[in-house]
Amino acid sequence: MAFSHRYTSLKSVLKAKWRMIRPLAPRTISTHVYEIRPRADKSGVDLIADVLPYSPLWYRGPNAIRDAIDFAKFFSPSHNAVIRVYDETGYVIERHEQPAGDFREFELRTGRA
Repeated sequence: MAFSHRYTSLKSVLKAKWRMIRPLAPRTISTHVYEIRPRADKSGVDLIADVLPYSPLWYRGPNAIRDAIDFAKFFSPSHNAVIRVYDETGYVIERHEQPAGDFREFELRTGRA
């Protein structure tokens, strides 16, 4: 009985020592990056991303940008996501960030991507 008590204590000490020698790997969450760019023919916007199976996706109409943002949010609910909206000159006019499960909006007025 005393031996088994010492064994569990020794086991817990060895586990703690092993964790100190070899710490747990940090948890990694991939980030999805989306770009929303106006089309050259001025007939809507393209949603571009490496994670989309058929990229770019074409959106048109009065709510094209909002629809593209909503699709990007829907497509990556459990990943970190960054959505950048560009104007015709290539400047970022809006930026949306999503930590996994939560979405916040940021606006950028200046800066080149």
